[in-house]
Amino acid sequence: MYVCVCQAVTDKQISATIAQGATTLQALRNELGVGTCCGKCARDVRSQLRQECGGRSGCACAGRN
Repeated sequence: MYVCVCQAVTDKQISATIAQGATTLQALRNELGVGTCCGKCARDVRSQLRQECGGRSGCACAGRN
């Protein structure tokens, strides 16, 4: 499913980038361009980042709800 329509980024692309070590929204912005145009996807991207990072050590969102 497309998460960022402006940059045509899917949830699978975000998952792959997180799996490769992206642990912040800024890292995802730099790699995929999410949240750089209209910004409407930022909340969904953060939510996916939190879900996928979970309590993983070194993740910028670890422990946040």
